[in-house]
Amino acid sequence: MTQIDHQVDPIGPVAGSRIFRFIAFLYGIAAYLVFFVTILYAIGFVMGLVVPKTIDTGTDTPVAEAVIINLLLMALFAVQHSVMARRQFKAWWTQYVPRPVERSTYVLFASLSLLLLFWQWRPLPTVIWDVANPDLAVTIVTLSLVGWVLVFTSTFIINHFELFGLHQVTNHLVGREASPPRFKTPLLYKFVRHPIYLGFIIAFWAAPVMTAGHLLFAAVTTLYIFVGIALEEHDLIDLFGDEYRQYKQRVSMLIPWRKSV
Repeated sequence: MTQIDHQVDPIGPVAGSRIFRFIAFLYGIAAYLVFFVTILYAIGFVMGLVVPKTIDTGTDTPVAEAVIINLLLMALFAVQHSVMARRQFKAWWTQYVPRPVERSTYVLFASLSLLLLFWQWRPLPTVIWDVANPDLAVTIVTLSLVGWVLVFTSTFIINHFELFGLHQVTNHLVGREASPPRFKTPLLYKFVRHPIYLGFIIAFWAAPVMTAGHLLFAAVTTLYIFVGIALEEHDLIDLFGDEYRQYKQRVSMLIPWRKSV
């Protein structure tokens, strides 16, 4: 148990009240709905489908300015997404934000960062490649959709509602204690350590028309994924020790593959 667990929690009495439990539950639902709208918009944004503003539409901006703005938008999301996920930050943050809504707050902030990125993104319309063959183009679009399906499927395999904060606020509402973290590798996780990230990489890179803006987005987010994996696995080793180290030795990071034992 860490030092912070022994400190007097000034928000504890409030967090334990029935009114707060219900408000926290509504807050968790609202944060989840914002996330759900955001991820649906993200699919349209990247694939150029349905949504009013995509990765290749928006305000015409000089190339250098567009690159700088886009990099800053992605950096803002990366910093928020990585820093708020760290155990050290959570230990500090939950002195001011009640633990039951900590995950929902994280999800909400990440969603707002992405919505800002979609809103302010500057297109770079120079075409890097354009697949002329219609059958091949359809195949590539289908592959991108497969990537998105892999993202969603992987979240449900572990615990979709815990990952996005609903499980925590529901437990708090009914007064149920959260289970201690347990290391498990269900289904896809037996063959690839990070199927969610693999799905994102497929979804971002499988584009029949790749513009400079889309390429910048795919390249930077892929780089961030590798940084995020390193940070996440450092935390997982701290939490699970040799159990996770052995898992790393058995199972590939992003390419589905498992050593025979």
